[in-house]
Amino acid sequence: MSAASNDSTVTQRLNSRIAKFRDLSPSDRLTRVGEVAGLGQDTVAALRGGGVLPPKVADGMIENVVGTFELPLGVATNFTINGRDYLIPMAVEEPSVVAAASYMARIARDCGGFSTSSTGPVMRAQIQVLSLEDPHGARSRLLSNRERILEAANRKDRVLIELGGGCRDIEVHVFESTPVGPMVVLHILVDVRDAMGANTVNTMAETIAPLVEEITGGEVRLRILSNLADLRLARARVEYTMEALATAEYPGERMASGIVEACALAVIDPYRAATHNKGIMNGIDPLIVATGNDWRAIEAGAHAWAARSGRYTSLSRWEINGAGRLVGTLELPMAVGLVGGATKTHPAARAALELLGVESAQELAEVAAAVGLAQNMAALRALATEGIQRGHMALHARNIAIVAGASGAQIEAVASVLAREHDVRVDRAREVLAGLGKDGQ
Repeated sequence: MSAASNDSTVTQRLNSRIAKFRDLSPSDRLTRVGEVAGLGQDTVAALRGGGVLPPKVADGMIENVVGTFELPLGVATNFTINGRDYLIPMAVEEPSVVAAASYMARIARDCGGFSTSSTGPVMRAQIQVLSLEDPHGARSRLLSNRERILEAANRKDRVLIELGGGCRDIEVHVFESTPVGPMVVLHILVDVRDAMGANTVNTMAETIAPLVEEITGGEVRLRILSNLADLRLARARVEYTMEALATAEYPGERMASGIVEACALAVIDPYRAATHNKGIMNGIDPLIVATGNDWRAIEAGAHAWAARSGRYTSLSRWEINGAGRLVGTLELPMAVGLVGGATKTHPAARAALELLGVESAQELAEVAAAVGLAQNMAALRALATEGIQRGHMALHARNIAIVAGASGAQIEAVASVLAREHDVRVDRAREVLAGLGKDGQ
């Protein structure tokens, strides 16, 4: 299922290519985003932040609340996914992430943009059964009672059934030798529709636990979802021409071969793969955080998926196809939701989802995969050419200028000197600041 297939009548609602967006002030950027996306004033105010989450609401979200903690919220531009443009909200503290994703999306849009697909929103919960004399016999009895188990699970959530979801199937796994003896683990597979699904599958697992004990004659212990959502996958693909990759310093062919070579190391070496995959999550996590989803679950699922062969490896692949184009692909679990939790409670999360304009959890998952692939491309491109620090430190210079005491126009003035000198240090920033006037001149 592709993002664009949710509604065949979907038209181009916005143009994500906003010229000179970087040159605007934060206030003017927000105004421009609101105009392009057709957002109401309440949504714009929620995206602006600054007290948007009332203490009473925060107190209801988690325990022992003493306040709220803000992250910078940026908007990545230029994304075309399945022929439709998106503005991507990203909540992140790390410099260069939003800029890198936007830049790679700009190059990609001239080559057709990103294409995505996904599997259905199926989550699984595990029910652990111990104290069994005949674990294989218990497995057989559970499979024979499949319909009873499904019916019992689905009785717990009639709303989900009415929405077209529900418990679809079961799996039964036998572990004959464990530190606590033979073990049977029943998996229930649940279509959770537009929810992330944790509460739904956990409740179903707990509901059917007595029935599982009755059928197996064992004792149920754990009843909990798995964050390895390997039946809920999102995929993204992008192609770049050699002309699109070329710069004044590097021919496209050299750029492409460098990216393929860099990815090859991540494929074979877990030390490189860990950092390579972190770069992918640099793009995905900020979108997940901005939309109020569980970034920890996404991280856990992604890294478990990367190690599913028994060896930790790259989540993405980069290769040059027969037409001479650089092709990047990414596949990973993506358990996200549009309903429940902070996606509905947090005003800024609701506003981010409105800005994004997705119509289903699957569409959100596919967009996240595309952003992750763009971020991965940006990191590999830097590694294959001037190195990762040049661009990153140039943007980090603004943070260092602020730490040194710069404000207003002084920030850009100090940062530009640090970046030009390739000397991004607080003590150097203070020296530069001391030589500036209050107006940054």
